[in-house]
Amino acid sequence: MNLRRSRSLGASSSPLNGLGKQDAEARRKRKMAEISQVLSTTPVDVAALRRMAISEGGLLNDEIRRQVWPRLLNVSVENIPKQLEPVDRDNNKDFNQVLLDVQRSLRRFPPGMPDEQREGLQEELTDIILRVLVKNPQLHYYQGYHDIVVTFLLVLGERLATALVEKLSTHHLRDFMDPTMDNTKHILNYLMPIIERVNPEVYDFMQQAEVGTIFALSWLITWFGHVLSDFRHVVRLYDFFLACHPLMPIYFAAVIVLHREEEVLDCECDMAMMHHLLSRIPEDLPYETLISRAGDLFVQFPPSELARERNQLTAVSTFKDFELASTQQRPDTVLRQRRKEQQQQQQRALEAQRGTVAVVQPTARRFMRLAVMGLTVALGAAALAVVNSALEWAPKLDLLFP
Repeated sequence: MNLRRSRSLGASSSPLNGLGKQDAEARRKRKMAEISQVLSTTPVDVAALRRMAISEGGLLNDEIRRQVWPRLLNVSVENIPKQLEPVDRDNNKDFNQVLLDVQRSLRRFPPGMPDEQREGLQEELTDIILRVLVKNPQLHYYQGYHDIVVTFLLVLGERLATALVEKLSTHHLRDFMDPTMDNTKHILNYLMPIIERVNPEVYDFMQQAEVGTIFALSWLITWFGHVLSDFRHVVRLYDFFLACHPLMPIYFAAVIVLHREEEVLDCECDMAMMHHLLSRIPEDLPYETLISRAGDLFVQFPPSELARERNQLTAVSTFKDFELASTQQRPDTVLRQRRKEQQQQQQRALEAQRGTVAVVQPTARRFMRLAVMGLTVALGAAALAVVNSALEWAPKLDLLFP
């Protein structure tokens, strides 16, 4: 009887689903109009573009990305040479390895793409990589780098991708392009402390299994481009990462593991079994939810706090902690946040009267106001904090925003 009733209700709810799609499309159009308005303003409000890249849906389509991604990296499109420098492949020490990796990148191109078009793009992909490496001899090629570069190529085209990949390589990806993997390993070592703070049970189980963090290596060094089969999910994450602190991918890796809590705890407590489970990312992840949660964790556990505890310094971990700096907040944002905090205080008072209030340690209480916004607010305090974080470390990278 109950089963029949639930089926009946499900069948009758289809008009509501239609309304939900209409509402989603209305939100999409509204956001596109807002992005267009920001781009048409002089000077462009890059902080607003960052918030839109982080918020639900990201930058929506590749046409918008071609306009916004350069601004997120402070690349002046007008200053990019019309003609790219030719590449000397014969005398390049990295050419053979790059060629092998590019030849293995078939799955990164859209299904059904004509062979001739794909082969042409692979030639461009090889040239972009070699061009950046020749111009920046301090950078060292690593396997997986091409997975990031191909994403920029498919979205931006060769000319614009070359400029953005060079800026990304000398900033966000700099630690991965050292002669050794020491800094890459250090960044991977941020993963377990984040998991420990959020879910000690999962942390203890993974420690007991001695699984380590190598399962997340390809996630980190390819910005998940190598492990996600749906290109829409890849570019959505790139919207998010480009708008945030360079260490955000490790926070996103942590929320994937935390999201799979039941699978992890149900897995045999064995290193090989656990590694096999974690190294394969499910196809049906709730990306918007995970993006929001990653922003929350970044607010609660900033990178320099983790670095101090681990006594590790890398190129990206030395950026100044993000703060909700009053000089970077607009008055209406401050007022909304103040109202939200008042509502939270009232809620806690009610819970205390009912005897259900939880005990919060003083150090944790500092972050309570930022953490509670959770997953229900697309552009709440965490998104603002992440944006402000990007603005805080950006000057250190010569990314001078208006």
